[in-house]
Amino acid sequence: MKNKFNLLLLFFFSCALTVLSENYPYRSDVLWFTVPNHSNWLYKTGEKASVEVQFLKYGIPQDGVKVNYELGGDMMPADETGSITLKNGKGVVNIGTMKSPGFRDCRLTATINGKTYKHHVKVGFSPEKLTPYTKLPKDFKQFWNEQLEISSKFPLKYTKEFCKEYSTDKIDCYLVKLQLNSRNQSIYGYLFYPKKKGNFPVVLCPPGAGIKTIKEPLRHKYYTENDFIRFEFEIHGLNPQMSNEEFNEISSAFNGSENGYLTNGLDNKNNYYMKRVYLACTKSIDFLTSLPEWDGKNVVVQGGSQGGALSLITAGLDKRVTACVANHPALSDMAGYKAGRAGGYPHFFRNSKDMDTPEKINTMSYYDVVNFAREITCPTYITWGYNDDVCPPTTSYIVYNLMSCPKEALITPINEHWTSDDTEYGHMLWIKNHLK
Repeated sequence: MKNKFNLLLLFFFSCALTVLSENYPYRSDVLWFTVPNHSNWLYKTGEKASVEVQFLKYGIPQDGVKVNYELGGDMMPADETGSITLKNGKGVVNIGTMKSPGFRDCRLTATINGKTYKHHVKVGFSPEKLTPYTKLPKDFKQFWNEQLEISSKFPLKYTKEFCKEYSTDKIDCYLVKLQLNSRNQSIYGYLFYPKKKGNFPVVLCPPGAGIKTIKEPLRHKYYTENDFIRFEFEIHGLNPQMSNEEFNEISSAFNGSENGYLTNGLDNKNNYYMKRVYLACTKSIDFLTSLPEWDGKNVVVQGGSQGGALSLITAGLDKRVTACVANHPALSDMAGYKAGRAGGYPHFFRNSKDMDTPEKINTMSYYDVVNFAREITCPTYITWGYNDDVCPPTTSYIVYNLMSCPKEALITPINEHWTSDDTEYGHMLWIKNHLK
């Protein structure tokens, strides 16, 4: 047991050195260690859970520190509060249990020399039995088949411009502008080719949430270095070569809480902003499969958060997709708060009182990941963490539970809304192992 705990400490200290602004902040004077009494952080409904808490400053266990705690459901208000005093730097919080499947969150605070430090840890109770609140509309397939048919009638139109700044001795990069429809709406993206002759699998990479530039286009260059054609794109029709200042100005003007793109047109499924975004994903596959360098077999979608949602949605919409990888998908069981538990990002029901209308809930059901997940047939790989408050584990489990396709999961309990570089490289390796 002592050796096992030492390994846990080593793992947690390695997280402290590599992760910025997460559970274990970079160059922080303090560290929290929270170790549930089940090593996988999972329990059956009715089982009681507890967490051993340690609080260290400068690596020294802090004896006699008072730790306050709040206990509540995933993303829910606290239903119990209390405190413990650490003895020899340690203490135990009894989290209790849940009668229904879900996650319980233990939120901790400690004050040292007038400064308050926070931490939290979530544990699950029979999450494999979680089911969605979101209903499946009777005409769901019909609606999306009609949208795909309309989109398919618009011919493929794009421009492609060589980008020297993102090309290397192994990679050629092009800036692509892809027109989506007759309204002259477009998306931009960076297309990466291996700098060699041949035919290659294509990987479509949708973006995370927000109005922002494509960050670090070469961050995932190892895909192309491993003989993939990769298309990393934005969804708003904004040239990624604009400056950060220009993106920030546009985001401030058109992406506030009262007028953000994720609420734009939500009263009507035909007018919702995300309709063009979902169709942009399938139009991007039209583009990628038109390339003479495509291998004619493999079409992969891969992304995280909103990009994870769009990857799963595209896999459900487009049967040309042969493999799918998604990190902590957003847009999943968005109306789940109506069931008295966590719903998916963008947390409509937490951030606004205007979302709870029949019209908006109806529109959400046509755009929710859970209803696309039912349609996925290709091999799919999903990863998520339990401590995530952006895309909570409740909703990731719901999506995974619904899928009947060949599926695998990498669950990293300690993770908040992030994945490590090693995990992301592992996604590429998984894809390589699932090529046709």
